[in-house]
Amino acid sequence: MKTYLPRIVDVDLTERLTYAGAVAIRGLKWCGKTATAEQQAKSAVFMQDPDERDNNQILANTKPSLLLAGSKPRLIDEWQEAPQLWDAVRYAVDRSDEPGQFMLTGSAAPQEKPRHSGTGRFSFLDMRTMTLYETGDSTAEVSLSTLFGRVCQGEDCTVSADEEEIEGYSSKDIENIAYLICRGGWPRAVTTESERASLRMAYDYLDAIAEEDISRVDGVSRNSQYARVILQAYARCSATQADMGTVRSNLKARGSDLSKDTVHSYVGALRNLYVIEDMPAWSPSLHARSRITTTPVRYFADPSIAAAALGATPGLLLKDMSTCGLLFESLCVRDLRVYAEALGGQVMHYHDNTGLEADAVVVLPDGRYALCEVKMGAKFIEEGACNLKKLAGKIDRGIMGEPSFLAVITPGGYAYRRDDGVYVVPITCLAP
Repeated sequence: MKTYLPRIVDVDLTERLTYAGAVAIRGLKWCGKTATAEQQAKSAVFMQDPDERDNNQILANTKPSLLLAGSKPRLIDEWQEAPQLWDAVRYAVDRSDEPGQFMLTGSAAPQEKPRHSGTGRFSFLDMRTMTLYETGDSTAEVSLSTLFGRVCQGEDCTVSADEEEIEGYSSKDIENIAYLICRGGWPRAVTTESERASLRMAYDYLDAIAEEDISRVDGVSRNSQYARVILQAYARCSATQADMGTVRSNLKARGSDLSKDTVHSYVGALRNLYVIEDMPAWSPSLHARSRITTTPVRYFADPSIAAAALGATPGLLLKDMSTCGLLFESLCVRDLRVYAEALGGQVMHYHDNTGLEADAVVVLPDGRYALCEVKMGAKFIEEGACNLKKLAGKIDRGIMGEPSFLAVITPGGYAYRRDDGVYVVPITCLAP
């Protein structure tokens, strides 16, 4: 029997099934969507089942209602294989008007867009690979939700007298972090007993994308070698605001002078496969005039994808601390995204023409926000804290309000609040 490790989205999925007729679970291949949905499904149809695939396609084209028949909630796995099922589900939801009828999982956007968007019938749940909290690699002593209960006051982020200190300690060091980056959050990699096998998962994923999925996603035949070099070039831009021109320059420097249209086509396919998940810019109201850069920051959905595209191993990352730092930021952003979404929020970035930046701005639906910098070592904590305080002082708080907290995210060590109110939080101590 397969081992199921509880996921943060389990609670969210349960809640959505109480009010939505159907829940569409989206995310990259192998991140655990099907296993998560199966925990709550009463019946299921698997569109990629090789024994039933042809028959399922015939039914989808002739009488899709037969594929929808079964105890509810019914799971329809990889529904994009037969996009017409979307409209069939929408119609079934309209006819019954009962919540929790269907769960649809998909690891790619469909080649053919459904006639109807599903507005009012579907709830959309995004899913990613496992966070360090879910894999047991975080001590979970510091909660993001608890941090948002605190208020940062004044430019120096002086905290209220009744504010509690945070406490936590992680023994994880940079060697551990390099391994966690290369292993990634793939459920199968986490549960395997072989470290070598766990590190192989991201390479296998990369092979599947380049050799098959990048062409299947929209029916356009693409060259696997082009896919690999574009993945590598994109990986070199991880955690930066590189534009597509920079990606092309990286390709050209390595002997692959691909056209603009070709690069955009491949990158678009990777987005449709949920492999790439860039981070949008945050645009607050400021006291002083500054030009805020709006270029998104480039990220893969899991840091191990970038590591595999670069041919990296934990040992090689430790010899290239610059790349290790960028991929560590990618790991932190993945976790912050999952934790923030559990609170209904999202993660963005800030960068302006004066050099002020925040690697991650966590924004909640009620307008609360937090500014975070990711730093690889203790010697960079002071730099990160000073940067955050300068940025906090630049924000028009009459409009934006006080930041809930400022935090420097580190690999391991102690979690604590500095005298100036800035938190130091190891990612290996953080929880939702």
